[in-house]
Amino acid sequence: MDTFLWIVVPYMCLTVFVVGHVWRYRYDKFGWTTRSSQLYEDRLLRLGSPLFHFGMLGVVGGHIIGLLIPRGWTEAIGIGDHLYHYIAVVGGLIAGVAATVGMVILIYRRRTVGPVFSATTPMDKVMYLFLGLAILLGMWNTIAGSIFTIGGDYNYREGVSVWYRSFLAFDPDASLMAEAPLGFQLHALVAFALFALWPFTRLVHVFSAPVGYLTRPYIVYRSRDARLGSHAPRPGWEPADR
Repeated sequence: MDTFLWIVVPYMCLTVFVVGHVWRYRYDKFGWTTRSSQLYEDRLLRLGSPLFHFGMLGVVGGHIIGLLIPRGWTEAIGIGDHLYHYIAVVGGLIAGVAATVGMVILIYRRRTVGPVFSATTPMDKVMYLFLGLAILLGMWNTIAGSIFTIGGDYNYREGVSVWYRSFLAFDPDASLMAEAPLGFQLHALVAFALFALWPFTRLVHVFSAPVGYLTRPYIVYRSRDARLGSHAPRPGWEPADR
C-alpha cells in the first residue's frame, strides 16, 4: 500500500498533469482560458482576486523553499532552524489566510451573482473543492505541527521534503511519506488529485503568459477630424470658442 500511495499514485497524477496539458493545448486552445466573468460583477472580484492570487504566490513560494531547498543549504547561509521555523510559520499563515479569504470571497461571488453562477461548470466546483482542501490542510499542518506540536515533533524537511526531491529525481523512497503524520499525507494526496485535475480546469491559465504583446504592433488611435468627409458639420455641433 505504501508503494501504491507514494510511488504509483504520484507518478500517475504527474503523467495526467503533463499529458493532459499537451492534449488540452492541442485540441482545446479556445478553452484555454479563465472564462473571465469581470463583465458580470467587479466589486467583489477586485477584492477577492488580488487576495487569492497574491496569497497563492506566497503559498507556492513557501512550498518551493520548503520542499526543494535542502536543510543544509539554508544553514550554510546562516538561516538556522529557529529562524527558518519562524519565517515559515509567519509567512505561511499570512499567505494561507490571504488565499483562503480571497477564495471564500470568489466562491461567494460565484454563488450569489446570477450570471457568474450560470457560467460555473461542474469542473469549477470540483476544482474549488480540492484547492480549498489543499490550502486548509496545509494551514492545519502549519498550525498543528509548528505551533501546537500535535502529532509530535515532526520535521518535514527531513521527511516529506526529502521524499519530494527523490520523487522528482525518479528515485522515491515511499517509507519517508509512510512515516509522516496523517495531516501531511492527506495534504499530499489532495495535492496529487488537484494536479491530476489541473489540465481540465481553468487553472491552465497559470501557464499562459502574454509573450506576444512584446512583439505586437502598436495600436494607433486617431481622433475624428470634423473637416473630413463629404458633408459639412451640422450647425450647432461646432465647439464654441469662449
